[in-house]
Amino acid sequence: MSSPTGPANGLPVRMPRPRQTGRHRRPEPAVAPEGAPTLVLAVPGAPSAASRGLAEEIISMGRSELPGLEARIGFLEGDGAEFPALSGVLSAVAAERVARAEFARAAGHEVPEQSGPDAVVVPLLAGPDADLLRRIRQAVMDSTAAVELAEVLGPHPLLAEGLHVRLSEAGLARADRARLFTVTTAADGIIVATTGGEEAVQVAGVTGMLLAARLAVPVKAAALDQEGAVAAVAEQLRSEGSTQLALAPYLIGPEAAEGLLDTAAKEADCAVSEVLGAYGALGKLVVTQYAAALGIPQGATAR
Repeated sequence: MSSPTGPANGLPVRMPRPRQTGRHRRPEPAVAPEGAPTLVLAVPGAPSAASRGLAEEIISMGRSELPGLEARIGFLEGDGAEFPALSGVLSAVAAERVARAEFARAAGHEVPEQSGPDAVVVPLLAGPDADLLRRIRQAVMDSTAAVELAEVLGPHPLLAEGLHVRLSEAGLARADRARLFTVTTAADGIIVATTGGEEAVQVAGVTGMLLAARLAVPVKAAALDQEGAVAAVAEQLRSEGSTQLALAPYLIGPEAAEGLLDTAAKEADCAVSEVLGAYGALGKLVVTQYAAALGIPQGATAR
């Protein structure tokens, strides 16, 4: 893994175009310049068609946030062409970058010296997971690429928004507090559940506080991968007066073992919403972390 080197010269740039006039004109979107590092989305968990489709959808969202972005998918447990391993994807990115430069030189074009990384790896994780992040760092070291490793996606207000949306889709929360109607199945206590150890629970708790502000109900975080933790938090909420509980997974999806959510919800005797999945804001968060790893001011990639 390379030491931080900052963004390549000229990153980001804005392509010239006619500007809208008037007070309501939209800010012009940033565009990824030619030669920008490749964004490689690191997908945890057992590879599957579902996790690949999810990653492809999130990358598509990211490209709409930063047109011209070159992006790839690398699986932490991948093997072979269908689900390529993260280390192999990174090595291929580095080799392709060298080959493009050599081809350009052979064609008589002047090629500037590369000053930035080959790739930026963005973990497809809502919160920190020490074991998964260690394995991602190992995959980076096993590759031949110069790489910057971005932060995980949370905590962030957009993830709290995503949890709210998933709860409302399941009929467990009002879609909008401003609407004056009652959701009879709405939960009066929320458990934000995650995997990855104590640090992950703390990060989920930060997003949980943002969710509590949106819903005006008690919200507590718990570890899905710690036996009895979700049930213990459910009991605590009930002892404090909550009677109708909901489990809100602070997970994108691939990082959780199959059946983990259902088991926890059954033990805690509470309803459960869907994982974040391909929630619309995830593409923006992925691009934000990509930009931050390169030292680009986050407002520079805002739409």
